[in-house]
Amino acid sequence: MTGGSGVVVIDNWGGLLKAGFGGDNDPIAVVPNCMAKPPGGNASSKKWLVADQLQAEDVDVTGMTLKRPIDRGYLINTEVQRDVWERVLRNLLQVDPTNSSLLLVEPMFNPPAIQHATDELVFEEFGFNSLYVADGPSLVHLYEASRQPMMFRAQCSLVVDCGFSFTHASPVLQNFTLNYGVRRMDLGGKALTNYLKELVSYRSLNVMDETLLIDDAKEKLCFVSLDVPGDLHLARLSFKDNPFRCSYILPDGITYKKEFIKDMDEALRYRTLPQESDSKDHGMDTNKSEDRKKAELSQNEFVLTNERFLVPEMLFHPIDLGINQAGLAECIVRAVQACHPYLQPVLFESIILTGGSTLFPRFTERLERELRPLVPDDYKVKITRQENPIFGVWRGGSILASSPDFESMCITKSEYEEMGSARCRRRFFSLNRILSFWRSSFSVGQSLRRSESCL
Repeated sequence: MTGGSGVVVIDNWGGLLKAGFGGDNDPIAVVPNCMAKPPGGNASSKKWLVADQLQAEDVDVTGMTLKRPIDRGYLINTEVQRDVWERVLRNLLQVDPTNSSLLLVEPMFNPPAIQHATDELVFEEFGFNSLYVADGPSLVHLYEASRQPMMFRAQCSLVVDCGFSFTHASPVLQNFTLNYGVRRMDLGGKALTNYLKELVSYRSLNVMDETLLIDDAKEKLCFVSLDVPGDLHLARLSFKDNPFRCSYILPDGITYKKEFIKDMDEALRYRTLPQESDSKDHGMDTNKSEDRKKAELSQNEFVLTNERFLVPEMLFHPIDLGINQAGLAECIVRAVQACHPYLQPVLFESIILTGGSTLFPRFTERLERELRPLVPDDYKVKITRQENPIFGVWRGGSILASSPDFESMCITKSEYEEMGSARCRRRFFSLNRILSFWRSSFSVGQSLRRSESCL
């Protein structure tokens, strides 16, 4: 069975794969874009688990060996990607690709060799009828413009995507990503998880092989600090009762089948408080949780304290950790400054946050504090985090896939077989689209000049 439009929409990123049908509000499948094999030597343990199989309640992900089709944002293993797509299309979407079109979200600046490999996968392995390739920022803008009248009228935005492999700041004008203005940080959710693994392994327990577990701990326990020196000072003053302290229990296969946080109330008590609150009066009874135990640390347990806010700090001040890159606020400013001066005030007022890392508590507030001193005083700064940063790109793809003109924008299987991948791909960067962009840019500049003359 298929959705109303008969178009499959796949947001194919390194961490999570989102798949569903054009016209739907939410994807049907939101699964890890990887394969994993449990440790051990018996025959049953050698079976590779794919996509949603890793999310089953009875699966212990401890020590699993991972295979990812995407590394550093780009497709490197088409065999693994084929197995993941096969699982998603056949078992979760229950769709026959030979009777469907595909809207695929690809990373920006995808090399021609990877584009060719992707087209082979789509047309030769799965036999889709037609293909349209879109980039994430333009789809995020499309979705938000359909919801926000102000953004629809301005027709431009700055999409900040804190993804799995990279973080991009991308100016978008009339659903067209201005590639010359895109700025990238080589930091994303994967780098944060790896950093947390290193900190935990150095301080308490070797978890370097526990990627899935540490990823879960990061998502549940980490938060963005609004005052890093102050929080570090607070932790030193209360060393024996660190307000950030919480314990994470790893599964042992006997007592605990799944990982969990020892005391959720204790874990949440600080990060949900206003920054100015007195640390000595948290206003919560930390003994309510049934999972709270008085036993000492075991070999299946580790404690997080300052790591909870030092890990997300990588995105804001990577230089403090020895990473020679600009922080997120400076990355945004550089992206805006690369655009025409008439677009710059509009872009600063239309910043959209998407991607899983933007879900850290206080992320938006911290970014605004970092960004405001770098922006001219007469410019407004408005930052909007998507309602669901995980689904934002996919929902934009769903809107586009359900539009009446979608099929005319696609490459068909017969065109691919006749002309090859390289020539077909030129349709996505046609002269008409480029001319349309320049006409739009000129129109925005003219209207902004008229607005200024009326002030």
